[in-house]
Amino acid sequence: MDSMETIKQTFFQECEDLLQDLESGLILMNDGESDDETINSVFRAVHSIKGGAGAFELTELVKFAHIFENTLDEIRSDRLEASKEVLKVLLQSSDTLTDLFEAARDDVEFDDTERADELRAALQGFIGDKPEEASDDGGMPAMSMDDMGFEPVILDFDFGDDVDVAPDAIVFDIVFTPNATMYAHGNEAVRLLSNLAELGDANITCDRSTLPAFDDIDPEGAYLSWSIELETEKTEDDIREIFDFVEDDCELQITQRGGAPEGGPEDGLPDEDSAETPDIAIETTSEAPAMDNNEAVSAAPVEVASVEIEVKAEEKEQPKAEAPAKPEKKAEKKAAAPVQAATIRINLERVDRLINLVGELVINQAMLTECVVEAGLSRDSAVSSGLDEFKQLTREIQESVMAIRAQPVQSLFQRMSRVVRKAAQATDKSVRLVLEGEFTEVDKTIVEKLADPLTHMIRNAVDHGVETPEKRLENGKPEEGIVTLSAAHRSGKIVIEVSDDGAGVNRERVKQIAIDKGLIPEDAPLSDSEIDNLLFMPGFSTAENVTTLSGRGVGMDVVKRAIQSLGGRVTISSEPGKGSVFTISLPLTLAILDGMLVHAAGQTLVIPLTAIVETLIPKPGDIHHMGPDGRVLNIRGTFVPMIDVGYELGFRDSPTHSERSVVLSVETDGGTQSALLVDAIQDQRQVVIKSLEDNYGHVPSIAAATILGDGRIALILDVDNLVSSAGDSRASFDPTLVAAE
Repeated sequence: MDSMETIKQTFFQECEDLLQDLESGLILMNDGESDDETINSVFRAVHSIKGGAGAFELTELVKFAHIFENTLDEIRSDRLEASKEVLKVLLQSSDTLTDLFEAARDDVEFDDTERADELRAALQGFIGDKPEEASDDGGMPAMSMDDMGFEPVILDFDFGDDVDVAPDAIVFDIVFTPNATMYAHGNEAVRLLSNLAELGDANITCDRSTLPAFDDIDPEGAYLSWSIELETEKTEDDIREIFDFVEDDCELQITQRGGAPEGGPEDGLPDEDSAETPDIAIETTSEAPAMDNNEAVSAAPVEVASVEIEVKAEEKEQPKAEAPAKPEKKAEKKAAAPVQAATIRINLERVDRLINLVGELVINQAMLTECVVEAGLSRDSAVSSGLDEFKQLTREIQESVMAIRAQPVQSLFQRMSRVVRKAAQATDKSVRLVLEGEFTEVDKTIVEKLADPLTHMIRNAVDHGVETPEKRLENGKPEEGIVTLSAAHRSGKIVIEVSDDGAGVNRERVKQIAIDKGLIPEDAPLSDSEIDNLLFMPGFSTAENVTTLSGRGVGMDVVKRAIQSLGGRVTISSEPGKGSVFTISLPLTLAILDGMLVHAAGQTLVIPLTAIVETLIPKPGDIHHMGPDGRVLNIRGTFVPMIDVGYELGFRDSPTHSERSVVLSVETDGGTQSALLVDAIQDQRQVVIKSLEDNYGHVPSIAAATILGDGRIALILDVDNLVSSAGDSRASFDPTLVAAE
């Protein structure tokens, strides 16, 4: 039972990948890229899910996948047009298939059977078949052989030369032996044989002489081979085209009657005239049946939390015999297909442990550097030179290990397509999600923790941002609204934006709601940016009624807290009538960062290097006083507020004398410039991030902590929060007044 449960969990993991491929393909089709390979990949995903689910008797999942698969087969056979109406139902069916999968995986009852029945009826309507009726035992619907698409083929086991051949037909003898890798890549022998039988009259025998005893079967192995006698008017090129995508994963011999075999020596393949070869007659079908048990899923041991690592192998130069030219269309399609790198699954805990060890290595390297400095060794000494090499090697190891955890945000972004469809359906709006930069890589931990904040933001954009179709038409906009989700690397950070082309923030209404709820004073002078940021206040909501999407006042506040817990920031910009943009800025990793070590009021602090623009020592003439404690610094004609770090953090009671300080010009994610005053700069180095959230909660102006080379603890500044909190005392600062003075 434990072994079967392990195989079942492996199937569920593979299903997640297949569902992702399914949604990706359907989105491409919806965007107009309905090429044969995209349609086939979508079909293969649903078919593989149905086959695996059948092996574990997941009845509801099989029933829905079956009609889904039939509809896709109609499309790929050009009997059904992939219109917008059809694709809309297919996308909704993909969502329901995901819900059914999640219910089966979590071993809970699927509670939206009414919706599933509606979609099954819609799919049946597209293909024109009569509605299927469930069987008495509650399993697959009762179907005849014709309903399932089986086309019986007369099998003749006599491979002699006295076959009655049509005058213009050719007889080919084919030996097809799959390797284990063919099944691992999601291909099926029965599907290939079915396609082969469509070329003419096929007599097929299966050789199972190498099949071991049941207890010795490796579920990932390949033990069967097939001999096919094919009478066809097609050419050898047409036959090889069927095996085009598996030619590296099988042994294939094609011999025209009277000719020599093209596939090389048989290498132990059974003699087709041998009496010891047990022959099995099989039926070929244009609709592939559910997979055999040994084809359904792989039985590799599974770790519950795992990460895939790409292992790029060098291209092997293999001698190539002169092969007939493939059809031009097929050759172009294959050339355009991306080369897939090999991957292995690794327990995520092992990767985390490796990252922790690298972090300790960084700390150890810092300690060695301290020892060398304290010993007074020359920079030209062998120890110092070796330490520099050790430092460089440590950085390279750290970057390589962090690359293992890095993964594209594509899987997360594609899940948001489903959120948009459901939110649009709930609000009776027409909304389309556009993805940009989905292959941008970021730490896996960050990707996992972004799911909930992004879901809130996407729902907010659909519910509050995009107008109703009628309102959009009145405003001269297309009926369909656009929500754009993008990701990019900027200045050592990952920046994710959620934008819409809706009405934008109604600032007058937002401010009035905040006043009515007692969140701000009635006479508060707020800028447009400050009004926009009221949306992130706890308890704030612009919804008039509580719905399944909004109205409880916990949406955007939850987003802000979740992003802050990741060491990031979220900001909003809006233009009335044109839409809003929510920007999330996050560190690329939560493990190690490059920072500047500084001293302030006797404390050692770390300022993230990505926030620092430049360092300088101010001249007395460049400093201007604003009020009793406020100061601004003139940096090449631009006046920026000065912030005494030691005073703001409470390390001293009064601001320091600015002329004796070192200034670090910093810039926040929102573009605000400030001048941080510290006593001295010590060094620039990599530091290991140690979170304070678990033990101390959120500490204002402090992002995390680190361990220095001498064993001391240093706090890592949260520059954005420090600048924001210090700005409360200078809200009325106007640089133009200083310039006028």
